[in-house]
Amino acid sequence: MCLVALAWKPGRNLRLLLAANRDEFHARPSLPLAAWPDAPDVLGGRDQSAMGTWLGVSTRGRLAVITNVRTPMPPEAALRSRGALAADFLRGNASPVAHHIRIQPTLPDYSPCNLLIADAQEARYVSNRPGIAPRLLEPGLYGLSNASLDAPWPKLLLLKAAVRRWLLPGGSLAAVESLFEALASTEQPADALLPDTGVGLERERRLAPVFIRGADYGTRCSTLLWVTDDGEGCITERRFGPEGVALGETQLRFRWPLTDPH
Repeated sequence: MCLVALAWKPGRNLRLLLAANRDEFHARPSLPLAAWPDAPDVLGGRDQSAMGTWLGVSTRGRLAVITNVRTPMPPEAALRSRGALAADFLRGNASPVAHHIRIQPTLPDYSPCNLLIADAQEARYVSNRPGIAPRLLEPGLYGLSNASLDAPWPKLLLLKAAVRRWLLPGGSLAAVESLFEALASTEQPADALLPDTGVGLERERRLAPVFIRGADYGTRCSTLLWVTDDGEGCITERRFGPEGVALGETQLRFRWPLTDPH
């Protein structure tokens, strides 16, 4: 994923609400949202190059989301695929904190990334970039793109604002189209508001909108996920091809356990 807004325990009978876009090269093969044949409790898309995932949820009460960290140079070819970090958590049983402690020594082996992991009780943010401390997330609204947690990039502020409005009294889980509309925004921020990540102004502009249209690279899918305090959950994925052409939609419903699975 390249853009994520996560409302963690925001009230209104919600355990979590997540809205996210995955930006990737269109030529990179991937499988759409589905239960995994080799791990049927895991629901998510899948990268066919390395068999990891950018976002997934488990019916055992687990969530994992990965984003890359934008750097001037491409990652070293010898580094491991980031998607394995998300897949490993979804398949595992340890709490987010215990899982982080276990994988901490191996994090430098992966391309630069951010990882959000959660179970029914707690959520944790982890990065393998030097100087960025992990965080146990308190109830609230968080945003993640291709920098550290809550870095105030324009597209992240726009998406968080849309989620915040939806969370106001009166919003309904049956009326989440406004969140998909926010994920589809192609609004171009002013140059003065763009981050400087060392890739040059032209590329910063191209990557600045919430929804990126392009022939070679762009938003591949938009995902909405929610889980209620009663354990009812739903994940919806809308997929796109070059220049933002719609390719299909998948929606799966599931349940999370109400008791601590650990």
